[in-house]
Amino acid sequence: MGSLKGLWNVVLSGYPRSGKTTLAKRLVYDYPLFARVSVDELRCMLFYERYPCRDEYLVYSLVADLRDRLLQKGYSVVIDSTAPDNVTRQFLLTSRVESASKLLVVLNVDRDILLERSLQTFGSTSPVDAYDRRWENPKENIAVYKFSSNNQEEFEAHYARLREILESEVHALKPEYHPVLPALKEIRKTFRNLLRKGS
Repeated sequence: MGSLKGLWNVVLSGYPRSGKTTLAKRLVYDYPLFARVSVDELRCMLFYERYPCRDEYLVYSLVADLRDRLLQKGYSVVIDSTAPDNVTRQFLLTSRVESASKLLVVLNVDRDILLERSLQTFGSTSPVDAYDRRWENPKENIAVYKFSSNNQEEFEAHYARLREILESEVHALKPEYHPVLPALKEIRKTFRNLLRKGS
């Protein structure tokens, strides 16, 4: 087993049933210095509600605070969230711990497979339809790794490549190779306004 090179702030983004939680748990299992933070589980723990809950900004603020505390303690963090829009992604990627490498992992699954998984889990395809309305392609100023998980073989191949990135001393997805994100204060304000519009 390899070891991580430096601290990582990894944000997962993908439709429900695209494999985000499986990937997050695998990272935590394989790397003792990785911690998983789940937006859905925190929302459920606090309010026993699904998205949108009564106070989405509070949930995401706690996620950001927990992420920063873990990074300060020397743990890399994987944030398990659908993060369908760029404001949410930017909010989750921007930490007070500037030394952490930032990586957005977008999980890609063929639509037919997503619909089938949604039917099996939720008895409906409405979660996929709901995220169709919210989904945005990632901005170019964010380091992105596209992770395909249509089947187990594909998942394993992309997971091996992700591990190479996380264990690399110098890689194109390390922070020194992509632009600096806007100030944390500015991102928090934009994110709060986005959540107010969605309520």
